[in-house]
Amino acid sequence: VIGGDGRSPDGIQKANTPTIDSILKVAAYTWKCEAVLPTSSSPNWASMIMGAGPDKHGVTSNAWQPHKQTIELECEGTKRNGKPSGMWPTIFGELRRQKPASRIACFNDWISFDRLYENGVVNRHRQAELIPLAMHKSYKGITRKAARYFKNKKPDFMFVHLDHVDHAGHSAGHGTPEYYSAVAEADASIAKIVSAVKQFGKAERTVILITADHGGIGHGHGGDSPEEVNVPWILTGPGVVNGELQVTVNTYDTAATLAYLFGIEAPECWVGKPVVQAIAQ
Repeated sequence: VIGGDGRSPDGIQKANTPTIDSILKVAAYTWKCEAVLPTSSSPNWASMIMGAGPDKHGVTSNAWQPHKQTIELECEGTKRNGKPSGMWPTIFGELRRQKPASRIACFNDWISFDRLYENGVVNRHRQAELIPLAMHKSYKGITRKAARYFKNKKPDFMFVHLDHVDHAGHSAGHGTPEYYSAVAEADASIAKIVSAVKQFGKAERTVILITADHGGIGHGHGGDSPEEVNVPWILTGPGVVNGELQVTVNTYDTAATLAYLFGIEAPECWVGKPVVQAIAQ
């Protein structure tokens, strides 16, 4: 999974994105994957990997912390040691629990991302370094680390989070030349990761999902406008159909779709459903 913070459909469609453009020719995709409200980062990244919305998992703002859960959970995940996590189950934790030998990695440009999944369930976790982060250039290091890790370890599941497009949206504004330039830079990062997959003989066994947490309007996001709610959802790889999807896709369907692809059972408390219309076999 390659997630771009604040990367809207408009950004991809209007920026110079040769990598995504080529992927779209052999992908199942929609420009109207529905983010949850509020259209803020934590609620939507959480929903993406937790298979449910904020009313279920309780991540309602960027201030959320695992030890400050404010709602009673219907179910909870497990840490790597098998003990209850105290938080809603994620695709990270479920893959670890059901397929313990899986090699799982997370490379996040936003340093708050790793609190959204169960403690200890990934084999490798790397986040942005502080100086590049302050300059909004840390996505470059995250991309290099993710590509190198794939080459060396060939993980079963790797999640890559890129944050700089959201910074461009906040500083210069969505729909500005600076914003489109940041989307183009994200496309170059995707190219490096895709290249690592192809170079090391795993393309025929690798499914890539490109998506985002929210869009934006003006200099912000958080509301319910189409510009904020609609996000890209692009799936490509073996067994994936080609063309624009004609079904409703919600961001919390992502976790269920990943579980389906991994051949593991989604927790009963998940609301999301696998987007089987995207999968031919």
